[in-house]
Amino acid sequence: MTDSSRTTTPRTHPAEAMDENLGRGSGILAKLRTFSLLGIQAMAVEVEVDVSPRAMPKTILVGLPEAAVRESTHRCERAIINSGFTRPADRVVINLAPAELPKQAATFDLPISLGILIGSGQFQSDKLREYAVVGELALEGHTRPAKGVLSMAIAARQLGFKGIVVPQENAIEAAVVEDLEVIAVNSLSQAAGFFAGHLEIDPTPSQMRDLFEAFSRYEIDFADVRGQEMAKRAITVAAAGVHNLLMLGPPGSGKTMLAKRIPTVLPQLSPQESIETTRIYSAVGRLQPGQALMAKRPFRSPHHTISEPGLVGGGSIPMPGEISMAHHGVLFLDELPEFNRRTLEVLRQPLEDRIVTISRAQRSTTFPCDFMMVAALNPCPCGYRSDPRRDCHCTPPQIEKYMGKISGPLLDRIDIHVEVPAAEFKELSSSQPGTSSAEIRESVECARKSQLERFQGTSINYNAQMSSKQIRTYCRLNDECMNILKVCVNELGLSARAHDKVLRLARTIADLDSSDHIEVHHLTEATNYRMLDRDVWK
Repeated sequence: MTDSSRTTTPRTHPAEAMDENLGRGSGILAKLRTFSLLGIQAMAVEVEVDVSPRAMPKTILVGLPEAAVRESTHRCERAIINSGFTRPADRVVINLAPAELPKQAATFDLPISLGILIGSGQFQSDKLREYAVVGELALEGHTRPAKGVLSMAIAARQLGFKGIVVPQENAIEAAVVEDLEVIAVNSLSQAAGFFAGHLEIDPTPSQMRDLFEAFSRYEIDFADVRGQEMAKRAITVAAAGVHNLLMLGPPGSGKTMLAKRIPTVLPQLSPQESIETTRIYSAVGRLQPGQALMAKRPFRSPHHTISEPGLVGGGSIPMPGEISMAHHGVLFLDELPEFNRRTLEVLRQPLEDRIVTISRAQRSTTFPCDFMMVAALNPCPCGYRSDPRRDCHCTPPQIEKYMGKISGPLLDRIDIHVEVPAAEFKELSSSQPGTSSAEIRESVECARKSQLERFQGTSINYNAQMSSKQIRTYCRLNDECMNILKVCVNELGLSARAHDKVLRLARTIADLDSSDHIEVHHLTEATNYRMLDRDVWK
């Protein structure tokens, strides 16, 4: 064979050969945007779906999915088929990015299903970059409500999305976020029609005003409580300045009845406060059916057997506890000495900082907990030590042991200590109505208005939040008041924290009197609310 008869085959670079092979077997890559909850924060997640022709159909899900997310592939396959679409007989790779973020809950069903349909070429869309998608799917393809949709809608607006596609049941909740189109869908078919451009869906309008009118009414009133005008006065002061309150009295004197009515005298939630509170309830799935927004201030009353994580929050993936559920509301601890002492001690830092941080090996999560703490307890184990009509057989050591379950540092953080005596028969049988919630709320709102004007331009909203520097500015005392405070500090042994709390209380009492200055009677009333500093149980 001569050289001229030889044929020369051109060489192909290995990288070029690899690109050629990939091109022959490659499919369509679909990318959708969704969110994953981390505590109450919504973290952006990109859903990437690659459908590639292979002999054996297989679905692979990567990106640190939790159990509920791993199971979503089976729900998505049946939802696709039962919605009239075709399940691709190819290899489907689903990536949830960023890979290091744990993905939990079933809100990935809808974006994954839409990604599979787009990746397999069953429809195309130019809206994927403009709209985020969240939602769980039933096997027949209908959507189911999801947790944390309000946080996801807020995150979508912050990231510049035009809108968000959510299940029909969550649309009103998400629609309270301004400057964001909320597209409500009730099935996979409807979502696919919207993204394909075959179905026009009008954005859900905001119904915040209607929600406030429907859910802001109370069925209870302070007029239901006969007598106990001293306790009502203490509650008025506490509500006006958001001061912590402790009620001491025998069983049946009305402590719980009074506590449950405290939200009725607090100012109505502002839209911003309502959204902050609703985010927490939405994230843990505690919103009532049909109620898309918290319009009343929360009232939480955990049982005394509650654990530390149940009270302040916790879990492998941190979730909010009772103190965060009481954000912008009231946390009521009935039978305070019956709580585990260690459980009560974890309240000390949140009471001061108004936030709680849950730290784990991988990450830390911070929850808001700006609440008013109200506690109730009996004066002794049997409960009748202060009741003149009943005999108490508790010994002094028993009483000291009972009251000793509450630590001094925790008592120090409670601004008002008030005695609630047993009601007399003439008060119980009287036809004269007591002070109503409307009357108390009017006084509270006037005092709050003065505080908002005083702290305008700062992050402070009410007197209980004042720092030491602000106390020196806004709680100036004349010489007579200074002498009274000096005697009280020396005789009662008040700590520096209790000293500041007395001044904050006096400032609130002055606000209720519409007084620019703290007078003697304001300071005297404030010091009288430090009852437990006098060792009355010994």
